[in-house]
Amino acid sequence: MLLTSLFTLGVTSLALAAHVPVRRVVHESRRSLPLGWSPVRRAEPDATIPLSVGLVQSNLENLEAYLLDVSHPDSPNYAKHWTPAQVADAFRPSADSIQTVHSWLVEDGRIDAKRITLSKSGAWILANVTVEEAEQLLGTEYYVYQHAESGKEHVACHQAYHVPEHVSKHIDLITPTLHFDTTVTRRGIKEPLGSAKDIGKASAPLMGGVIHDVFDDLEHCDETITLACLRVLYDFVYTPIATDKNTIGVVEYTPQSHNESDFDVFFANFSKSQIGQRPKLVSIDGGEHRFSAAVGLLGLLRSQGFLVPNGDARESSLDLQYVLGLIGSKREVVQLYQVGDDVQGASFNNLLDALDKSYCTSGGGDDPTQDGIYPDDAPGGYDGPEDCGTIIPAFIISTSYSYQEADLTPVYMQRQCAEYGKASALTHGNDWTLSLTGVTFIYSSGDAGVGGVNDLCLDENGNQVPGGNIFSPTFPGGCPYVTSVGATQVVPGHKITDPESAVFQRFPSGGGFSNVFPRPVFQQNAVTTYLKKYPPGYASNIYNASGRGFPDVSANGLNYSVAINGVFNLVSGTSASAPTFASILSAVNDARLAIGKKPVGWINPAIYSDSFEGVFNDITNGSNPNCGTQGFLAKPGWDPVTGLGTPNFPKMLEKWLLLP
Repeated sequence: MLLTSLFTLGVTSLALAAHVPVRRVVHESRRSLPLGWSPVRRAEPDATIPLSVGLVQSNLENLEAYLLDVSHPDSPNYAKHWTPAQVADAFRPSADSIQTVHSWLVEDGRIDAKRITLSKSGAWILANVTVEEAEQLLGTEYYVYQHAESGKEHVACHQAYHVPEHVSKHIDLITPTLHFDTTVTRRGIKEPLGSAKDIGKASAPLMGGVIHDVFDDLEHCDETITLACLRVLYDFVYTPIATDKNTIGVVEYTPQSHNESDFDVFFANFSKSQIGQRPKLVSIDGGEHRFSAAVGLLGLLRSQGFLVPNGDARESSLDLQYVLGLIGSKREVVQLYQVGDDVQGASFNNLLDALDKSYCTSGGGDDPTQDGIYPDDAPGGYDGPEDCGTIIPAFIISTSYSYQEADLTPVYMQRQCAEYGKASALTHGNDWTLSLTGVTFIYSSGDAGVGGVNDLCLDENGNQVPGGNIFSPTFPGGCPYVTSVGATQVVPGHKITDPESAVFQRFPSGGGFSNVFPRPVFQQNAVTTYLKKYPPGYASNIYNASGRGFPDVSANGLNYSVAINGVFNLVSGTSASAPTFASILSAVNDARLAIGKKPVGWINPAIYSDSFEGVFNDITNGSNPNCGTQGFLAKPGWDPVTGLGTPNFPKMLEKWLLLP
């Protein structure tokens, strides 16, 4: 009530006040357009756009300190995570920010106060305005941009927008402005998309040939990876105990799906005791793991669990077969977060909305050009309410989708990264228990070395161009509040017990240094040591040596044996590495929960600490080439190819069981 009162206070007097021009400053700018976009015409001045002003959250400057307090092993508050209410209170935009932005819209923008609303979360101020009003308010020009391959059009402003100096400190970002319908990638495999909400239509994992002879021995692990290979590689033998407490989730975006009968094909060959096991569907904004039956042959195929023509079984099959198989117990529930309906899909924001009510932009704030807007009134769309803080997050959430940083603006990435920090290490509340625990976000690092696929790297103006020589990092892998996982492989002709190499067949593992996020405190020593002992030798403009280094860890990512529509195929990518690491870490959570401790939460400060030295299998061979270079080299200690190394489960378990 207080915020609502402040929001409406003085509306009449502001509306009657004389319009006085104010000095504006650049709030956001970009030197180049995302790949494939170009202006085709000026936007019509009387066209209406949904202007959304994202307010600055309070106390973000203290976020890292808050996180370290509950996540560093030397802290007396280790694992004492915050409640959702504490998080909401700490980061809620101030009443001053709400009033200042509202006054600016009414006084300087001459927007009728009746057209302005505050989102339910209190994080956004919203108004439908004409292009002409937006141009005058923001000191910019709006154009219609078109994507060369998809043909999709998008309204955005030119190069920069401006706000009054006294208002700027109260605003994170404004949409629609510079935030394009970016091309979204899965593990760096790039395909032009019309919108971020089309994330589920990104290309599938790297596919090899059909496997005619299915092996389940350890003699062929240099050719085909199975559950048995991974268990030996990482000394991973564990029987779940706290199956009624522990949780792990895998994220998929519609139309990514799977053929349910493939689980039993997989289990029959590699884990017979699990035949009949399935993941638990957690539907977000209408997400389904299979499609409803229809009339005719297509309906028959759908009813048997087959996908619609545009569906894709590869990603979901890979992720879920190996998470289920590595956990290895029918008693443990694996959650499938299926996000978005079959009509418009969904974006990262739709997932985060469902996980954190304080972030949820229900009532406004989602960008209809990028995010799924629900209810979906299109024919066949999900017409239920938007999922807003409706999902209790699993303790570990594994996902394998990404952007290039060059696709987005820094403010956009910083806002979303902060949410990973708030949702991962600080919050996990359960209304049915007294336990308040942390969430671990696991992301794959990408499959294109130090750049993008098809040799897309940056030129001196920040454009993504074929043959560019400046490294192009991925997002959210460069966000310090997620754990980024790179890829390794068994060297051909070597035994499963021999040291692995950074992956070099079929793709190079994504890694490098963020151009947006500075090097965090927790990895300062590790990264500094690498750069001093093994200087890469590139000019200072080729990569950002002061940026957040990634990946953090790695796991095998080459030639997994995956059942797809009844046939085994070789599937590769850091997409395989991320769920593998997540599954092993989930066993650590299980062991802690079994003795009354809390899950590990945000693990980055712990794994980089002195007390965890030697916990991972150090990878010292290989590189991650792209951009006309060999990329970086894998060396002793942390490196921007394989991170700290691959899991050594007994050592991981020992260290985390010793912590409070």
